Amino acid sequence: MVCSLGIEGSANKIGIGIIRDGEVLANVRRTYITPPGEGFLPKETAKHHREAILGLVRESLKEAQLEPKDLDVICYTKGPGMAPPLLVGAIVARTLSLLWEKPLLGVNHCIGHIEMGRFITKAQNPIVLYVSGGNTQVIAFSNQRYRIFGETIDIAVGNCLDRFARIIKLSNDPSPGYNIEQLAKLGTKYIKLPYVVKGMDVSFSGILSHIEELAEPNKRKNKRKKATDEITDEGEVSYSKEDLCYSLQETIFAMLVEITERAMAHCESQEVLIVGGVGCNERLQEMMRIMCLERGGKLFATDERYCIDNGLMIAHAGAEMFKSGITMPLEDAFVTQRYRTDEVLVKWRQD
Repeated sequence: MVCSLGIEGSANKIGIGIIRDGEVLANVRRTYITPPGEGFLPKETAKHHREAILGLVRESLKEAQLEPKDLDVICYTKGPGMAPPLLVGAIVARTLSLLWEKPLLGVNHCIGHIEMGRFITKAQNPIVLYVSGGNTQVIAFSNQRYRIFGETIDIAVGNCLDRFARIIKLSNDPSPGYNIEQLAKLGTKYIKLPYVVKGMDVSFSGILSHIEELAEPNKRKNKRKKATDEITDEGEVSYSKEDLCYSLQETIFAMLVEITERAMAHCESQEVLIVGGVGCNERLQEMMRIMCLERGGKLFATDERYCIDNGLMIAHAGAEMFKSGITMPLEDAFVTQRYRTDEVLVKWRQD
């Protein structure tokens, strides 16, 4: 029996989770929310995490009805992520490990998402689409590693959505991507945007630049006008926020579906698992489900409790590592901002 406490704080969410032999005992989380039009900066995010983390540790133990002596291992997010927020989790994890005399393990954030998704959905050996604010990867397991078959060559899909939300001054509560999703449901007109798939990789920066010009007509020249377009005083074509959000989602999600389907064909897989914060998007799930059904496959996805950054995913992945015999000396308890998914030897899984 292994009881694991996990700390996740790689971006604007700080979370603590506790799991014992596959039983979820606690999953508490706080989100640093900035005013509309503003992103979250590392220094301010770390301050938010410092102020919240000890209270969350106490809350998680209370929710789990456990004492520190009941824990077997302390786990924290080693990377990837923003350094100052990551350091908050690492320092607290090291401190708790010493105070409570428990082993310590650093967990790859991406591996945490994948293992949480597999645990919740019971997917066997799926193609994984990992989509979040900082990462966009298509992944398959082979020879005890999660191999990256395709990824973004510039910014992540979540970053693209978040930055567009700032451009059109959407609220960051509960998240920019969620608010874009709600506006997109009201969109009726598809606006053609750049579609950038390069082999198995995707690019979102050009799409973002293009749609920014469409959202801010004062910054562009009007080259084409249609009778259905609303014309501003300056003679520029104006698009509604709803149509822009709808068009952005449809375009970037179609790109993700394309490279995921290609990975399914290459690996002869009939399963797709979507993980990461953007994986909560219902439209992305719908588009991926249609593709899977057309191939005779099946889609696996989770809700916001498990796909958005949380401490439980770190606790679960850490427990799997611990049970497989992986150990980590205290002097190795640092953080790595660029910690790739395929760097981790997945000793707890067999091909």
